[in-house]
Amino acid sequence: MKLLRRKEGPSLDTRVSALLEAATLGDGRLPEEAVTAARAVAERAGARAGLSLDHTVAALAGATGSGKSSLYNALAGQELAAVGVTRPTTSTAQAALWDGEGAGPLLDWLDVPHRHSAADADGSGLVLLDLPDHDSIRLSHRLEVDRLVELVDLLVWVVDPQKYADAALHERYLRPLAGHRDVMLVVLNQVDRLPPQAVERCVGDLRRLLEGDGLADVPVLAVSARTGEGMAGLREVLGKRVAARASWAARLGADVAAAAAHLGAAEGGSGGGGEGGGEVPALEQGSGRGLEKGPGKGLGKGVDKGLREALARAAGVPLVVEAVAKGHRHRAVVATGWPVTRWLRRFRPDPLRRLRLGMTAVQNARPQLPSPGDAEIVGRTSVPGASAVQRAQVETALRDVGESAATGLPGPWATAVRHAVRSHATELMDAVDRAIATTSLDATRRPRWWSAVNALQWLVFAAMLAGALWLGVLFGMDYLRLPQPPLPTAGPVPWPTVLLAGGALAGVLVALLSRLLAWLGGRRRARRTGRALRTAIAEVSDRLVLEPVRAELDRHARFTEALRLARAEV
Repeated sequence: MKLLRRKEGPSLDTRVSALLEAATLGDGRLPEEAVTAARAVAERAGARAGLSLDHTVAALAGATGSGKSSLYNALAGQELAAVGVTRPTTSTAQAALWDGEGAGPLLDWLDVPHRHSAADADGSGLVLLDLPDHDSIRLSHRLEVDRLVELVDLLVWVVDPQKYADAALHERYLRPLAGHRDVMLVVLNQVDRLPPQAVERCVGDLRRLLEGDGLADVPVLAVSARTGEGMAGLREVLGKRVAARASWAARLGADVAAAAAHLGAAEGGSGGGGEGGGEVPALEQGSGRGLEKGPGKGLGKGVDKGLREALARAAGVPLVVEAVAKGHRHRAVVATGWPVTRWLRRFRPDPLRRLRLGMTAVQNARPQLPSPGDAEIVGRTSVPGASAVQRAQVETALRDVGESAATGLPGPWATAVRHAVRSHATELMDAVDRAIATTSLDATRRPRWWSAVNALQWLVFAAMLAGALWLGVLFGMDYLRLPQPPLPTAGPVPWPTVLLAGGALAGVLVALLSRLLAWLGGRRRARRTGRALRTAIAEVSDRLVLEPVRAELDRHARFTEALRLARAEV
């Protein structure tokens, strides 16, 4: 696609692409009418840029009796259009061509079937259209004018001294097309009916009206198609516009800017009112208003932390942390306690198993393919469900995240951000529960010293048992009056007594020391598990809450940047 490039600012093809991107990004967020109109402009720009760029299509538009057809005939140098006085005589547009070779596809795209070759030799590349009256009593005439006004490269508005202030012309066409001032001319026709001094006053008044329409820089030419007054100046202006071969690009650029302004206005005021007015507000540095990778960046201070804390309380993290400490001590006693009494501990339930934490399988597991080597634990634990107060705290935290992220955004985007916050709300608590179940696997890992202490306990117990058996044999021999064998001693105390008493005492001391170590280890493991659980909950909240918000803010940032490019703002 051949497109004109400017010395400054983005090229036309970049602007068209940016407008199409803005429309795509705004789809589902902005009103469908604005999005559809922007896409239509982008498609129209692509179609026009693919047709003859050596021809400039100028349209003569005006009200009934303004003398459009007379002006058309005068410019063409022959009687091509029927001329009426008070009633519309042009029902469909017709074209006069100056060197029309290659203009056929362009006129086919414009859907102008009536084509003539102009007798005037000057103006090579000009395609001049005579449009129906924009104030015609026939609806088909007005619709034809509206259609072609959107397509032509250069607009020549023809007015007469009696109706140049017509509100229909200014409010329906001129004022909405204020952004197209570079591709517009205003011709005051029939000046031969006015005294010379009246012509100047009439032109001055017309310029004042155009300034009110935002068209202060639009050329105003006073002509008379009947006498030829001012026609040379009009031909000169048209000739320069055609020779520059730039009107088509200026027209498309104005269309793109207008569509971008319409999109901006549709999102709630960022595009300003009217065509080409207003400014798109600059985003804070970084995509997504600074909501960069990582939980909570760009949100209000402490908002993401509040969400994590609310989820932790609702998911029973304090209860799980307490169960980890108690479970660690429970299993430590079972593994390292005095063998004489440790079996009693087995009658007490394991706090973690009671919560279904640290188990290798759970019922109602979600079917999915586990990664090689991963122990998969999915589904619900038996941690008590969140209370009404805790659920309300989670709802409040989600609302705070949404409000913080939506601050400063236009209405539609703010609504989209709030919706993104709650897009995964139904699965949030289940995902947190699965994260807790998976993370608590480490809470059941047996420390290595338990095995060493367990072996020591059984060794001490064996020594105690050996001492008890030895003493039992000695007691039996004494009861049977058998001769006593030599009895080794440790000082004054016999070895059987040392083994029995020492083994019992050593077993109790090792058990007490193990309990102390288990208590310290339980606290340390509980703290570590608490941190791991909160990290897992942060990952869940980031994935299900903050990531959707981050994506929506990034979408708005790209939308704003696309609007800026489409409007050629540098």
